[in-house]
Order: sequence, then structure tokens, then C-alpha cells
Amino acid sequence: MLPLKKSSSAPALVYLVYQKMSLSNVLPETVRRRGSMTKFFLVFLTLFFFTYISLLFSRYAIQRTDLGFLSASNPLTRLKNPDSFFSLNKELRVVEEGEEEDGGGRRSRRVSSSVRDFVGYESVSILMPAWEVLLIVSSEAPPLLMAPVGGGDGGGLYCLFSNNATSEARYAGVLPFTNRTTFKCEMPKNTRRRRPYIQPVLTENPVVVEQSSSVQESQANKTELIRNTFFVYESLSTENDVILFVKGVNHRQGINRKPDEFRCVFEDAQKTTVKTAVTSSVQEVFRCHHPDLTAFGPNTNIKVSLEIETEKRAVPSVALYAPHTTTTAPARRTIANQEPKKLLCACTMVYNVAKYLREWVTYYSKLGVEKFILYDNDSDDNLTEIVNELNRDGFNVTTLLWLWPKTQEAGFSHNAVFSNDTCRWMMYMDVDEFVFAPSWINESQPSDQLLRSLYLNEKSPYVGQVSFQCNDFGPSDQLTHPVEGVTQGYTCHRWVVQQRHKSIVLLDAVDDSLVNVVHHFGLKRGFRWNQMGPESAVVNHYKYQAWPEFKAKFRRRVSAYVVDWRESLNPKSKDRTPGLGFEPVEPDGWPKMFCDIRDDRLKLLSRKWFGTGTGSKMVWQQRRR
Repeated sequence: MLPLKKSSSAPALVYLVYQKMSLSNVLPETVRRRGSMTKFFLVFLTLFFFTYISLLFSRYAIQRTDLGFLSASNPLTRLKNPDSFFSLNKELRVVEEGEEEDGGGRRSRRVSSSVRDFVGYESVSILMPAWEVLLIVSSEAPPLLMAPVGGGDGGGLYCLFSNNATSEARYAGVLPFTNRTTFKCEMPKNTRRRRPYIQPVLTENPVVVEQSSSVQESQANKTELIRNTFFVYESLSTENDVILFVKGVNHRQGINRKPDEFRCVFEDAQKTTVKTAVTSSVQEVFRCHHPDLTAFGPNTNIKVSLEIETEKRAVPSVALYAPHTTTTAPARRTIANQEPKKLLCACTMVYNVAKYLREWVTYYSKLGVEKFILYDNDSDDNLTEIVNELNRDGFNVTTLLWLWPKTQEAGFSHNAVFSNDTCRWMMYMDVDEFVFAPSWINESQPSDQLLRSLYLNEKSPYVGQVSFQCNDFGPSDQLTHPVEGVTQGYTCHRWVVQQRHKSIVLLDAVDDSLVNVVHHFGLKRGFRWNQMGPESAVVNHYKYQAWPEFKAKFRRRVSAYVVDWRESLNPKSKDRTPGLGFEPVEPDGWPKMFCDIRDDRLKLLSRKWFGTGTGSKMVWQQRRR
């Protein structure tokens, strides 16, 4: 063994190991055997030491390439409008990752550098269920963002995350009350392991910026993603107050924190802040006083949030405030009297119901419903196309984008205020629910007097709400959606009349707290609640449909206080489907389940009213020309 000289180029630890090994050559054999374990340990320690050093420097190098949320504090950010979006148009070095084949036919990564413009748009982001990220862009964003574009068409937008991972940004619509464009993208799997979750950048190029120390953003300047379980998601102004819709504060139905625990906080771009008292705290609805607008500058967006005084913190918010006015355009955050007041309207929250909608609208239009208001919970079917067709055919159907998950009660509270200037009575009924009265069987034609006779009683002017019990219909041997409609395809229901009920509500009678239990409201003092017996009228609820339809429907429950069917919680809840379990697996004998009573009364009646006389087709199977 050649001698090793100690020098500055040889690490001290390596030199010591060498000395130990050299010394062992002159020791007796018995001593060398005793030292064998020591030699092995020193070699292992040396390898561990160099491995640790390598990983440490490698980790440091990776961290230097991270791109966090590019805020206005970043020296490379140039704000075109501090209230709208930012555009980073400087020439930056970027790293493009590709693949090429080597000589053996195998594919390996190729990394090359180039110079390209990087454009990012300011947004606020919320982490939604199933690792979706919702990005809300300013109403003053460029026209590019106002069109339904996507990453798949080559000229789309992408989400750039803090670890340089990207995913395509899907256009998700324009929020109707703030006129802001929204996009959705999936959080990449390798980003989900990095805590805290940082808001992504919405960009036109899926590039990775090679940062230097001059542009490295500190962790303190990075903005965390808002969680959909705890944030202010909407606001609405009335003449007298402001209404906030907030998740994660009042957790349980019927258990609400006191209003004096909170303050509404209004803040403009210059960080001018005004706080007002909260007057009501029920479920996800909080009411408070208007702020003094003289404290704010003209023509500025005012953010509004909820402060929990007892915890000394504010709830994250994506809501904006606008003063009440009766001249505001429909796509604003205030209540506006845009059309003559209708006697009866219908409101429901929908998700992928396009195939059912024409039957539901046709049926109720003939019974006296003058206007339909759909809170669209992020449908991805052809709902817009069907709604446009219905409006061209003479129906009055309005769709409002409502992206917030599990907020049905809050959505109906919102509607009770927002629609009060245009509707006197509101029917809260899902698109698979049809009111039926046995006395209608002898009617040769439908009439707007039929529903009116149930809710409008001149002899009882103080009735503020009329409710109907439900018959829950089963699959009735159907394997797929019946093309002639649910009233024709499902004719078998459970023997027990369900405690669940659906209602027609006088909006002026709704309690100021806006408290509701999905389909009925609390009423102001002095108004009565009339509950119909099944002999007078009942709701045919086509709840347990053919398995593909049922599975799609219950993939996402919209009620805030109903447990997701896939979660193994509260298995004895009345909201759970008997025999279903927690997995989306079709139970044995599903087509024949929930079939205790054959009931084809509404099938025969609707065929008499809406049959075309041509084969078995119904009027909702063909468009009017």
C-alpha cells in the first residue's frame, strides 16, 4: 500500500481511516481480527458522511430553482394594474425538459436552455376537493382570459406551482356576482407532498424559471392556498346590510356562534380598513352593517372578510363588496329590479342535469312556474346548450355559476335574498322531483291554477310556506336513463312516506337569518308553515334511479350537513341509502330495490298532458320549432 500524505486536498476523516488501515498491517493477527469491526464501522461512517454532504448540496440546488407565487414584491414583477393582473414580460432564462432516444432505443431526458417571455396573471386560489385548485382572476383581466381556452389546444393557460410542476388550466366560467374569470387545474402529485401549499401562478407558457439569488423569493412572501373548508366565498349587499357566506365557522347544523364574536372587515388596495358589527350568525350566513364608504378611494375594489375577534384572526376571503344600488347591471354583487315580479319561480342547485332539465321545466311551466333559477355547481355536461334551447323555445331559465362545494343551504339563502325583487313565491325543488296531487288525475290539461291552489290561499294570507312530503322512487327495473323521462320510467317507490319534504316559500316571509334545512326555511314571526298530507299533494322524488345515474348523482352531495356517501361516518343517517355501504359498487339486485308500491299515477297523467300521440314520445323529447 502506497503511503498517503496528509494535505489540504485529502479530507481529515479519509486520512485517519487510511492510518488505521496501514497500522493494522503491522499488528498481530489476533489484534487485526479485533479491529476488523472497527475498520468496517469507519468505512461505513465515511460513506454515510459523503452521502449526507451530497444530498445536502443537492437539496439546496433544488430549492434554488423553486418558483413561488410571484407577487408584487418580486423584483421581476411589473404590475400593469395593481387591481387586476401582472405581466412578467422580461426575458428570462427558462429550462425546457424533453426526451430523446439514445443509441439503445431507450428514452432519456434532454434539458436545454432558451430565452422566452414569461407572462403570469395575478389570481387568488382555493384548494378544492379531489386536489383541484380554483383560480379566480380579476374582472379587468385581458380578453384572452374571458374565452373558454385550455392547455390542450396549444395556446392555452397553465398553473405553475411552487416546485415548478405544471398542469393545464381549465376554463371554469365567470362568477356572476363579481364578473371575475375562473380556471381550474389539478395539483400535481409531486406538489401535494410539499407543505405548506403555495398558490400557483396562472401562465401562458408551461415553463420553469431558472432563478438566481436576485430573484429568489423568500418563503415569507409566498401566499398559501386558501382551503375550501375555511373561507369567505361570496357576499351580497341589500339596502340595509351586507351578507357574507362563510365556510368553516359554524360547523354543525343548529349550533351557531354568537354574532358579537365577529366583525366584518372591509379593505381596499391601499390597505384602508373599516370594520362593522355582525348582526346575525346562522349556518354559513353572516349579516353585518355597511361600511362608511368615505374612508375608501373612488373606483376601487373593496375586499370583505370576517374577523373572529375571540381568536384574533380573519377568515381568508375571495369575496368583494359593492354598495347596494337598484341600477346595477345583473352581473354585479347587488340586488337589482330587472323585470316585473313573477308570482311563482323555481330554484334549484344543479350538477350535470342537462338530460333531465327539459322534462322538469316543461312540466312546471304548464303548472304555473314563470321563471327557473339554476345555481350551477360546476356542471361539465351540455347544460348551457340545453338552457339556451329552452330560452329560445320561450321558457325563462337563468343559470348562475355557483362553484362552491357543499353549499346548498347557503345557495338557497342567497337566492331568497337575490330573487326577492323578481319573484314573490319560490319553489325549492330538485330536477328529479315533481309535485303531484291525486285530484289532478281528472284534469284533461295542465293549468297554472293547479299549483296555485296548493300554495296561494286568499283565506289564509299569513301562510308563508307550504311543504310536501316525498315518495322516494326506486330503479323500477331500469338499467339506464329512460329516454322518455323519469316520470315515465320510474313507477315504483318505498312504502314509507319520507320525513324529507320540499317547499314553496313566500320570500317576504323568510326569517332575516335566512336559516334553512335544504328545502324549507325558518319564517318571520306572524307567518305560518302549512304542511300538506300525501292525500292532498306529494312530491314524486325519483331518487334511486338506474345505477349509472344514481352513482353519478351521489358522487357529490351538495348539502353542507349531509355526509359524503363515500365517507364511513354516521352509517345510520337517514340520508344514507339502505344497503349501499361506502363504496361506489352496485349492490346486488339494485334494479329491483326500493320497490314496495307500484305507483304509475303521474306516469299516466303526464302522458295524457304531454304525450305527442306519436309512438311513445313525450313533448320534452323534441324541441319546439
